[in-house]
Amino acid sequence: MAVRLSEAGDDLAAHSEINITPFIDVMLVLLIIFMVAAPLSTVDVPVELPVATAAPAPRPTEPVIVTVNEELAVIVGDREVTLAELPMELDILTTLNRDTRIYISADRAVPYGEMMAVMNKMRGAGYLKIGLVGLEGEDDATPARAERQP
Repeated sequence: MAVRLSEAGDDLAAHSEINITPFIDVMLVLLIIFMVAAPLSTVDVPVELPVATAAPAPRPTEPVIVTVNEELAVIVGDREVTLAELPMELDILTTLNRDTRIYISADRAVPYGEMMAVMNKMRGAGYLKIGLVGLEGEDDATPARAERQP
């Protein structure tokens, strides 16, 4: 930025240029705010998923996901529900469309009987298209029962 001083007196000449430094500062502050706030806006339920080796199916635009975490809490979307409330919550999310595919995401520590209880409750409500969510990976994962045998 150049400053021109007039030699004939103390009057400074008027500048007709726009100083864009404050605009750049504001934009950088907004950029930092959005970079910090973006990861905080996502909501995830932490579960340790088992590994699946099958080819993944195409995902729908708005999937309905039922999560069972390691404390055996049933979570539909981001809302925790009881097993008795599960059919009503699925009816709300699917607008009573029983042909909607429901995805179940469960922690590795969830017992098989608890998973079957959730699936039986969904099947009893008429939801027969149920998919299981797992991590993609190698086929070297061994079943938990094989590790416990002597």
